[in-house]
Amino acid sequence: MQPSPETERRLARIGWRAGAWPDELPERGEIARVVAQHRAGYELHDGAHAFNAQPAARFLRRGLEPTARPAVGDFVVFRPGAPPTIEWILPRHGELKRGAAGDAPQRQLIATNIDVVLVLCGLDGDFNPARIERYLVLIEGSGAQAVVVLTKADLAADPQSAVVELRARLPAGVPVLAVNAKSAEAIAPLLDWLGAGRTGVLVGSSGAGKSTLTNTLLGETRQATAAVRSHDSRGRHTTTHRALLELPGGGCLIDTPGMRELKLTGDEVLDAAQFADIDALAQSCRFGDCAHGSEPGCAVQAALAEGELDPARWRNYQKLRGELGDAADALEAQLRRRRGKPVLRHGPREE
Repeated sequence: MQPSPETERRLARIGWRAGAWPDELPERGEIARVVAQHRAGYELHDGAHAFNAQPAARFLRRGLEPTARPAVGDFVVFRPGAPPTIEWILPRHGELKRGAAGDAPQRQLIATNIDVVLVLCGLDGDFNPARIERYLVLIEGSGAQAVVVLTKADLAADPQSAVVELRARLPAGVPVLAVNAKSAEAIAPLLDWLGAGRTGVLVGSSGAGKSTLTNTLLGETRQATAAVRSHDSRGRHTTTHRALLELPGGGCLIDTPGMRELKLTGDEVLDAAQFADIDALAQSCRFGDCAHGSEPGCAVQAALAEGELDPARWRNYQKLRGELGDAADALEAQLRRRRGKPVLRHGPREE
């Protein structure tokens, strides 16, 4: 089955890009994109109208990895009927994942087929550079561009100081913008990343202004908003589920509920762009097994002493490294149990 040119033109309105097709796709079926997921099923859009659908029975199988199920942003093949049934998930690009809540080492898809991730953080009590770094670690392997958006710039005494602080901590390739999310003029630069055929996803804590920014990008009030709490600048979950929305300029935007927990999946790489400078310092230590404590010739400790490495950033790196190791061990143990092999117990990791 190959989509007709007419079908491709229609699907282009919701971010479709022509790509390779698996040989085993059913001959009978139609293509749509998952625009929302509810407890009772999914909402699909075929480029012309939205409708509800149910997943095929195999997607409901107990023990199935969550990433093997349809997710918001997926293009799927469905069989028409009452109700329509999702039969196949088409190949993905740009998967944003996190570790699922709870003790089970599972990956949870936040959104798929994305081109840009807008990381929102309010310039109030919500401002947290360490949390932004955590988001960027998760985004690093997604294939999408990360853009940090500092909202509530109109309420901050000196928003540019926060921009300068973040640019000193983040990789040079990550844009950082301070905006008033209620102003169409202020958020206009974001449209460069949300043009026709592109899909963006908003992430951030409750109260960061995701729904407000969404409404401004849409040019209408579509998403509910609410005031934040005065003592911690956190908001209520006005967005209760992930939803893909069409933007006036031809792009698509996925709004997500506020995230209280940002667990690593175990697949992340800390010595990539996010913390490449720290990795380079570690490689310069006198001893290859340096724990970056009191060892002589430690380049990390020298950089800290000379003010070349931010102590807060170093502490966050150590914390993330420990979490990443724990997540990777848990995934390995799960895989070995599935294969019937003994679980290997590792010794304590050096911090």
